[in-house]
Amino acid sequence: MAPMAAAVAVAPPNRHAARRSTGLRVEVVSDYPSFLNLEAVWNTLAGEAQLDHPFLEHVWVRTWWECFGEGSRMHILLVKEGGEAVAIAPLLLTTVKMFGVKLRRLGFFYNPHVPRAGFITTRRSKEAHAAIWNHLLTDACWDVLELCQLAEGSETLDAIAERAAAAGRRVETWMSAECPYVPVRTSAAPIPWDEYFGGLPTKHRANLRNRMKRLEARGPAEMETIASGNGLAEALEDGLRLEAAAWKGEAGTAISSEPALARFYSLIAHRAAERGWLRLNFLKSGQERIAFDYSLCFKNRTFLLKHGYDPAHSQFSPSNLLLQFALQSAFEQGLDEYEILGDSSEWKRCWAKDVKKHYWLYVFSNGLKARFAHTAKFRLGPFLKQRVRALPLAARLLGRGN
Repeated sequence: MAPMAAAVAVAPPNRHAARRSTGLRVEVVSDYPSFLNLEAVWNTLAGEAQLDHPFLEHVWVRTWWECFGEGSRMHILLVKEGGEAVAIAPLLLTTVKMFGVKLRRLGFFYNPHVPRAGFITTRRSKEAHAAIWNHLLTDACWDVLELCQLAEGSETLDAIAERAAAAGRRVETWMSAECPYVPVRTSAAPIPWDEYFGGLPTKHRANLRNRMKRLEARGPAEMETIASGNGLAEALEDGLRLEAAAWKGEAGTAISSEPALARFYSLIAHRAAERGWLRLNFLKSGQERIAFDYSLCFKNRTFLLKHGYDPAHSQFSPSNLLLQFALQSAFEQGLDEYEILGDSSEWKRCWAKDVKKHYWLYVFSNGLKARFAHTAKFRLGPFLKQRVRALPLAARLLGRGN
């Protein structure tokens, strides 16, 4: 059962702020049943906002809350023009410790398994951001506003940072990991697979051909895709086993290592299958599944969330061979993009030259604890890290002088 959220006390709206927001008003949704009742409105706004990813869809946020929401309280801001919703700021309140100090953090439904976040805005976006900030400015429930995984160029990133700074708040941005992606078509036409594949590094292509040849010597090699409820339970079991089979299982970072994670990816798989988004891909050698990827296909874009392989077949580089199959399928289907989510590690750069940058936005209140946390995190912390890094260099230089 989903954790029930208690209602959050909210300061009354500032009349001057309401006038500045040109007739828009902000309501707070702070309990789970009210959030569920928002589904139709939420989905309508998400469609009007033309989101190009599924990570702000109601079903994604709902699933995240059901699996990870314990210890937090919903604080969703619904911006209305008259009786009609025009924007949603999906926020929640969590008590966190920052440098030993307890802070009330207001932020997205976020953890490391959320690739992208933001506000959902439609018409009157500029005014909606103003209304959201004006509400936050008079809302005494938070010490730090932490907005994670905002895309570069995001209106939310720019608008909230600018208004917070103008209001005298301490504002910081931090760039998170870059996300590699493969453009599958230009604005004019699809890119041919042969053109893309021929542009990959020569050594990488040679390795792929060599390993595919060696794998096919054992029997047929092909990609199997589960995209519906048929065979889904067995596919998930096999996929999570493969995802944990190599180093992730030993390190305790595999999906199956934590019940909440396993539940999240299982629920998302079933709910995504109902909506036609799910793509569970397997590399098969004969009848054996030897590699796995967990992907979502949303609005003509594929998002690779998780992957794994059987280390007994590591000599064939099964994850790379499966990605080759999946990318070729994306090109043949005429998709727009293929995103290899996560950081821009070396093996991903063999496939993708382009990256999407994301930022975290921090806004600190003027309270004493918030001012201390800001100084510790963004002034004292970096200073100490720089000094620590300088010590080995200084020791080496002194050693040369002896």
